[in-house]
Amino acid sequence: MSEMSNLRIDKWLWAARFFKTRTLASDAVDNGKVKVGGERVKPARGLKVGDELSIDNGAETWEVAVLGLSDKRGAAPVARLLYAETPASIARREQVAEDRKLFREPGETIKGRPTKRDRRQLSKAGDLS
Repeated sequence: MSEMSNLRIDKWLWAARFFKTRTLASDAVDNGKVKVGGERVKPARGLKVGDELSIDNGAETWEVAVLGLSDKRGAAPVARLLYAETPASIARREQVAEDRKLFREPGETIKGRPTKRDRRQLSKAGDLS
């Protein structure tokens, strides 16, 4: 972790491994998927230690506090030191993972375009819900 006072938010999101590329991080910030203190920001906004972030990276939603700044993408254990996830966020992510295990999507087992038989089964599953 380098000593700096502030850093672009898209660069930090990439270095902290929330997104695979800076472009994806920048697009997420532009589309309102990343909020600082509950407000939408631009990708070039400076991020400081202590900022509270809400991050939706498509697969999961995180609420984190910034503990360190780095503009270099390193190993995952090192990236984990850049932020601290809130207890409420941890509990919510675990609950979503548990729900995903117990209640599978009806179309999850179908690969590619569904056949007529698959569509009938999907509509039956939808009628029971």
